[in-house]
Amino acid sequence: MATKTILQSINEALDQMMEKDPSVVVYGEDVGFEGGVFRTTAGLQKKYGEKRVFDTPISEAAIVGSAVGMSINGMKPVVEMQFSGFSLPAYNQIVTHVARFRNRSRGKYHLPLVIRMPYGGGVKALEHHSESLETLYAHIPGLKLVIPSTPYDAKGLLIAAINDPDPVIFMEPKRIYRAFKQEVPDEIYEVPIGKARLVKKGEDLTIIAWGALVREVEKALELKPEISAEVIDLRTISPIDYETIITSVKKTGRVLIVHEAVKSFGPAAELISIINEKAFVYLEAAPRRLTGFDITVPLPKGEPYFIITPEQIAYEMQKLVDFKA
Repeated sequence: MATKTILQSINEALDQMMEKDPSVVVYGEDVGFEGGVFRTTAGLQKKYGEKRVFDTPISEAAIVGSAVGMSINGMKPVVEMQFSGFSLPAYNQIVTHVARFRNRSRGKYHLPLVIRMPYGGGVKALEHHSESLETLYAHIPGLKLVIPSTPYDAKGLLIAAINDPDPVIFMEPKRIYRAFKQEVPDEIYEVPIGKARLVKKGEDLTIIAWGALVREVEKALELKPEISAEVIDLRTISPIDYETIITSVKKTGRVLIVHEAVKSFGPAAELISIINEKAFVYLEAAPRRLTGFDITVPLPKGEPYFIITPEQIAYEMQKLVDFKA
């Protein structure tokens, strides 16, 4: 078992699934010869050839539209949107066809396709390269939405997504592509879609996060060692693992949700609504959310004021713990 980064784990998952299943194809802008902007697909074209790993024109609608046709006809396309903000030209295809085809065909056709996209800020890029758009996809029935936060989960969740008979949006937190390494099994394995990960047990409050912000939460815990926080890595934004969340909130009575997406109509709003519905009488304080501001992601000089820090998380933790009804 070797130690790998998230980026290496994604590459290995693609490699192993392509070797195992000849129906898997990988394509997108610059994913072939160059191996992608971040080199997540490096070496795959050389190994599997230009018919299975190839570059496309700069047309996200065409990339996703062709994947619909491929998956209907027995292929398993894994397509890349170069950045999550670039997926918007393909949104029509994703919403009107990808998400609805099984329902439209009354179950006759499934679309076993994966749409990968690097997402989130913290890399000093422009706004379309730095947005957190999970709400746009989690809101659409017929789509599953996965966001890994560790190398182990990145490999296992991507393999599960490729094996899933229905479409999966796979958002990759590019800020932590190479940030750290973790032991990752060499063999093929799956991490179940729709199951959250209990990062740490605690008693004082529950913190829910995903993607790059799981690491920021862990850093915040180091700033507040006196607080016993239970940390949940959501992993799958749709479908949400409500059971794990509600069980934890019933135990701690306090909850903080941290995400990089903007505040209004964000995932935290949905989570808080469900917590209020299913665990209201257990709450010792009103649920809180720490999110991105309701603005376009700033240019590099302003980005540090937008990105959530461990210090901000620690402040919100303390505020929740100190609250007395």
